[in-house]
Amino acid sequence: MTTLCFLWHMHQPFYKDLWTGEYKLPWTRLHALKDYAGMVRILEEFPSVHQTFNLVPSMIAQIEDYAHGSASDPFLEVAVTPVEDLSEAQRNFMLKYLFQANVPHMIQRFPRYAELYQSRGRSVQELRDLQVLSQLVWFDEDQRARDPDLMELVRKGRDYSRADQALMARKQEEALARVLPTYREFAARGQIEISTTPFYHPILPLIADSDIAAVSHPGVTLPPRFQYPQDAREQLCRARSFLKDELGVMPVGLWPSEGSVSDEALGLAADCGFDWAASDNGVLARTLNQNAGPDLTYQAYLWHQHGREIRLLFRDHWLSDLIGFTYQHMPAHDAAEHFLTQIRNNARGRDALVPIILDGENAWEWYDQNGRPFLRELYRRIFESPDLQAVTVSEGLKKFEPRSLGQIFPGSWINANFDIWIGAEEDNLAWTYLLDARKAFDEAGDVPENMRRLAKEELLIAEGSDWNWWYGPEHASENRPDFDQLYRDHLSNVYRALGRKPPQELSYSILTSQPGEYREPPSNPIHATVDGEVTSYFEWLGAGRYRPDPRSGAMHGGDSPVREIWYGANSENLYVRLDAEHGPQYGIEFEHGPAQATVATGHIVEMSAPLTGKKFRVTVARDGLPPVSVPSESWIEL
Repeated sequence: MTTLCFLWHMHQPFYKDLWTGEYKLPWTRLHALKDYAGMVRILEEFPSVHQTFNLVPSMIAQIEDYAHGSASDPFLEVAVTPVEDLSEAQRNFMLKYLFQANVPHMIQRFPRYAELYQSRGRSVQELRDLQVLSQLVWFDEDQRARDPDLMELVRKGRDYSRADQALMARKQEEALARVLPTYREFAARGQIEISTTPFYHPILPLIADSDIAAVSHPGVTLPPRFQYPQDAREQLCRARSFLKDELGVMPVGLWPSEGSVSDEALGLAADCGFDWAASDNGVLARTLNQNAGPDLTYQAYLWHQHGREIRLLFRDHWLSDLIGFTYQHMPAHDAAEHFLTQIRNNARGRDALVPIILDGENAWEWYDQNGRPFLRELYRRIFESPDLQAVTVSEGLKKFEPRSLGQIFPGSWINANFDIWIGAEEDNLAWTYLLDARKAFDEAGDVPENMRRLAKEELLIAEGSDWNWWYGPEHASENRPDFDQLYRDHLSNVYRALGRKPPQELSYSILTSQPGEYREPPSNPIHATVDGEVTSYFEWLGAGRYRPDPRSGAMHGGDSPVREIWYGANSENLYVRLDAEHGPQYGIEFEHGPAQATVATGHIVEMSAPLTGKKFRVTVARDGLPPVSVPSESWIEL
C-alpha cells in the first residue's frame, strides 16, 4: 500500500501595522476568499481522503480581524466605497492595483474585466465595474458556482449598480467569516490534521543563531551575529497555544518556516511539545551525504539528540513542484494520471510513505478554474484506488517504523541552505537593522508594560521570513517596495513603543536596483548555419537578445529553462540561438502557432524556421511534460 501525505501550507505575511492598526496589503483577505476554506471543503466529496493543513498563526489572526469586521486595507476601501466618493488619488490607486490578478485565468474569465484591463477607463460606470469584478474574481470557485447572489453578479457581467457593489462587500464578509469554522469542522471529524509554523513565520535556525548559515554555505558573507534562541522558542510555543485557543486544536505537527531546520531548531520544537516536523529531501540528502531518491525519501525518520526527539518526514521535492509549477499547463485528467503514475513507479509496489508538501494557495491562480478540476480528478483517483491511501501526517507516521537520525543538516527546502534570507547585501542590511532593534529592546529602561509588549510583538513580526524573501536578487514583485516599507515600519515601531526616535536609516529603502527582463532588438540581418556551433565570429553579430527575469515571485521555483535567447532574421527565415542545456526538445512558436523548425544541438542550440510572423517565442519540453514557453506570458518582437 502506498501512503500519501499531502501537507498544504497556508501562509501570508503579517500585513498589519500594530502602531496604526492599518493593513497595508490585501493578500490575506483575497486568499481567504479564494483558497483557505475551499481547499478543505472539496474534501467533503472524498471522505476517505485525509490531509494535513498547515496554518500559520499570524495568518489566522489576520483572518479573524477581517471576519470580525475590524480589519480593512486600502485595496478593500477603494473597492467598497462608492465611486462618486473616491478621491482622485484613490481612483488612480484603483487603476494601478485592482488588476493584480492572473491575466489568462482570472481577468480574462470575465469579459468586462478583460475589457477594463485593456482600456483602463475612468468613467463612473467603468470604475464601478472594476470595483465589483476585481473582488468577484477572487471568490472561491465552488462558492461562485453555487451561491445565487454571486451567480447573479457573474451573470450580469457589467453595468453594476451601487447595490451590486454593496452585495459584493457583504458576500465577502460572509465568506471570510466561514473560513476558520470550516477548519474546526473538518478537524473535529478527523478528515484533516492541523499543523502549524512558528508564529510570525521566522527562519528558526537563523533566529536561534544566524551564523548557522555558514555551515550550509561556507564562505557566505554574513551580517553581525543574531542569536536569540529565546525568541525562536517563543515563536514556536506561542504557535501551539494560539491554535488551541482559536481552533480548539493543539497541533503536534510543525512545518518549520520554509522547511528550515537545524539541530537547535528541532530541539526547541521538541521542547515546545511538537511530535513531528517536516523538511525537504534536499536537506535529507545533505544529512545522509547521498542522493535522497524515493527509497530514502519515502520513509519516516526519528531525530534524537541530548534526550530530545521528534519524528521527521521529507517532502518529495520534484513531485511537490510538479503541482506547484507544471501541472497548470496540462489538462486535469493528464496531470492527475501523470502524478499518480510517477508515485507508483517510485514506490514499486512496496509500502511507501510519500510526503507531498507545498504552498496551498499561490499555485491555483495559474490553473484553470483555480485548480479545482485538477484536485477533483486527483482526489477521485486516490479515493477509488485500492493501492493508494491519503492520510494525515500523524496517521502516516503511525504506520511506519522510523529510521534513526542523530543529527540534521541545517538548511531550508530551497537548495538546502538559507541563501534566500541571508547573505545578499539587502538581506544583511535587514538583519543588521533587526539586531539593532533587538538590542535596543534589551537595553530599554523604564518602559510601560503595555508599550514593552507592543515593542516585543513588533520585533517578533520583524523576525518573520517574508521580508527577506523580497530582499536580495531572487524574487520580484510589484509590491516589493510595500514589503520593504512595512518591514522598516515594524522596526520603527519598536523604537516608538520604547519611547525612542527611530534611527534615521529606517527612513531609507533597503532595496537596491535589481536585474529584470532584458530585451535588445537586432541591429543586423542574421543568416546562421544551423549546426549547433558558433561557425564564425560574425555569425551572430548584431543579433537581438532576450534574457528572462531570473527572479521568481511569491512561490520559489519554475525557473526559466533558457538563460538567454539570441535571435535575428533575413527576408526568409528566423534564426534562434540558445545557450542552454542538452536534453530538452526545443521549438519555435509564432503567434498563429508552432513553426516547422530545424534544430541542431552542439556546444549551443541553433534553430531556424520560415519567417511567418512578427512575434515569436521558444518552446522547451522534456520528460513527457507539456512545453514551457520563453517568454512565458509575452512574445519577442522582430
